[in-house]
Amino acid sequence: MKRFFLALLLLSQVAFSQEERKTLFGIVYDENGVLENAHIVNFSTNQATFSNENGEYRIFAKPNDSIRYTSIGYQTIFDILTKEDFNTYRKRTTLEKQDYELDEILLRNNELSGELTKDLRKVKRDKNLEIASNATDFSKVNYNNYASDDHISLHVKPNVVRVDPTKDFEGFGTTNTFPVKDSEKIQKLRKELAFKESLPAKLLSELGEDFFFVELKIPVNNYYHFLEYCNPLGIEKLYQNREVLEVIKILRKEHSSYLEIIKKQ
Repeated sequence: MKRFFLALLLLSQVAFSQEERKTLFGIVYDENGVLENAHIVNFSTNQATFSNENGEYRIFAKPNDSIRYTSIGYQTIFDILTKEDFNTYRKRTTLEKQDYELDEILLRNNELSGELTKDLRKVKRDKNLEIASNATDFSKVNYNNYASDDHISLHVKPNVVRVDPTKDFEGFGTTNTFPVKDSEKIQKLRKELAFKESLPAKLLSELGEDFFFVELKIPVNNYYHFLEYCNPLGIEKLYQNREVLEVIKILRKEHSSYLEIIKKQ
């Protein structure tokens, strides 16, 4: 019977150690509230991150991973993760202030009187600085005797270049013109590309990290891939038309099939 329990214990430890890493959501506090820019390091994976302005952070980890929390002016905390840390909505960590003692400083008598004019005479001067200062001193140069080879004749009129502002830009015998229609197409294309590039950040900011990574359980590294998976259903156009509720419906409907697909890969 003892051997059976021992084998069961070993199997549970093996399964526990082989558990895949997932996103750990946490928040860092100090005595005054949430703590921004705290440094969080997972020593088991050598990955690191910082807490945001709300003290929140996320990092890939699993039970038994070693986590370090540090911040300037605070005591460092080392923590070993447990299963309970992943079952809570936010793992809470509080850092305490670190008191620093300065080394003793010995003040020597410099025999200064406190009067600037007298004390300046006692201060040793750097000879190299004096040499450099004298080398760049042009106060004794007589500019009246300066002779120049440049000569400008006042009897010759300079060439005058006249430009017609109504004509297109011309240079070296060529003329560059930009048709209005082509310019409008270029502007429209640039706006479309700018919107496509900013869409992931806008969705994450408006719907929130909890919607994607907690409710839909989308892995953080697959966020952009998940949006591309849903893009054929027209989420870009819907969001551009401010039909955000329709976008949310599509994301909630498609996340299950997406998770099944990435599990098989």
